[in-house]
Amino acid sequence: MTLRFAVLTISDRSSRGERPDASGPALIEVVQSQGWKVTRSAVLPDDLNVIRETLAAWADRGEADIILTAGGTGFAPRDVTPEATREVIEREAQGLAEAMRAASLSKSPHAMLSRAIAGIRGKALIINLPGSPKAAVENLNVVLPALEHAVQLLSEDPNAEAGH
Repeated sequence: MTLRFAVLTISDRSSRGERPDASGPALIEVVQSQGWKVTRSAVLPDDLNVIRETLAAWADRGEADIILTAGGTGFAPRDVTPEATREVIEREAQGLAEAMRAASLSKSPHAMLSRAIAGIRGKALIINLPGSPKAAVENLNVVLPALEHAVQLLSEDPNAEAGH
């Protein structure tokens, strides 16, 4: 199954061109290494309304099965990615966020400061990842084994339950 991804980096500095986006390209590399497709990517500032509108539009267009966000999940006052995500999803997928935090905690005590969430809007799965390229890739690798099955279930694939 070829999954379709959209990758959204959320960073004030990268959106202003003050720092190159390293997280988005790192995530795109992982996705493509799995033989999956990236249908779109962008860099946005830490702005609740802009993030919310972009996530909703991308999910509603049906161009991506999975939308990955990188950044804006910490404690800084402008870290609003989880709030924007929560406003657009219809159902949370807590297990994904819990698995990422649990795996990250074995590498860094700062993992408990992550406020990342995951959830579903329509047939799209939205997953918040940390802003650092290393942490974003590590967290994506935690959930990779479950993503094909998640998309099968969301798309109501009749073969979704085969072998499970």
